[in-house]
Amino acid sequence: MRYIIIGAGAVGGTVGGRLAQAGREVVLVARGSHLAALAEHGLRLRVPEGELTYRLPAVDGPGPLGELRADDVLVLAVKTQDTMAALENWAEAPVTGGGTAAERLPLVCLQNGVESGRLALRRFRQVYGVCVWLPSALEEPGVVSAAGSPLTGILHLGRLPHGTDDTARRIAADLADARFEAPVVPDVARWQYAKLLANLSNAVEALTGTRDTEPARALYARVRAEGAAVLDAAGIAYTGAEEERAARGDKVTLVPLSWAPRGGGSSWQSLARGTGTIEADYLNGEIALLGRLHGVPTPLNELLQRLANRFARERRAPGSMPAADLVRLADEAVESAG
Repeated sequence: MRYIIIGAGAVGGTVGGRLAQAGREVVLVARGSHLAALAEHGLRLRVPEGELTYRLPAVDGPGPLGELRADDVLVLAVKTQDTMAALENWAEAPVTGGGTAAERLPLVCLQNGVESGRLALRRFRQVYGVCVWLPSALEEPGVVSAAGSPLTGILHLGRLPHGTDDTARRIAADLADARFEAPVVPDVARWQYAKLLANLSNAVEALTGTRDTEPARALYARVRAEGAAVLDAAGIAYTGAEEERAARGDKVTLVPLSWAPRGGGSSWQSLARGTGTIEADYLNGEIALLGRLHGVPTPLNELLQRLANRFARERRAPGSMPAADLVRLADEAVESAG
């Protein structure tokens, strides 16, 4: 199979680079200065064993590829806020032998949250969800780092809305050859919703610069409890902490990369790069949506969603808000909601 990585940034670039290292055929899809750097210098992947360079085809969309191949796998790795544009761009791409990508090719959603899978199922017949546990960063145009060792990441994989099939197992086998653990599970959404609860801390980190101080951890515990109450009210299953710890173990340990110092997670990186957008609508905003649908107040997640969007829109740097100020606003939001 040939893997077309739509959004070859931190996560997509790491998966694409590791697949190429394992001898799989890979095409990278990017834009702007990142695309220019990939085309000129190749993908530079900084990992614990050193910096690796892969000269791979790099395009800005399906056009330069002509007809797609029947053995292509589309890997959607853009941020959720960019999903609709990517689906529009790729759904009608012709495939050799007839039909379109939406009709004939598997689409793997390698993204945070749960919304992209729902959006993809409106257009694509074969959609696969992934619970992404892959610490990585886009350091600069053309340069991606991933500090995990001995495995680069853990990627639970399954068909959406549920189930498994031979395509999922073939993809998982390729990922296993590429330094990932990729369990094929019939209930991938259960893993994704658990990851959603973990990702509710992304906005805390983006706003205050960290999630590792005591005030940040205490605030996240409140935010997560609010999210768990919403999922429980909605009757949505999610994996528990013990099951997650058992699945991860010590398989992905972060190794300090002196040449690629680690910043923050995906939302932190969006503010650091000044992209103007952030994924909070599909993380904290998912909890806010479900809360409204099921009559559960979500003042903390609404606050984080609103502030994260404001920071992105105003292109404020990550860590611009003191943690004490965020905690004060959180207390006020809860008091107003009560």
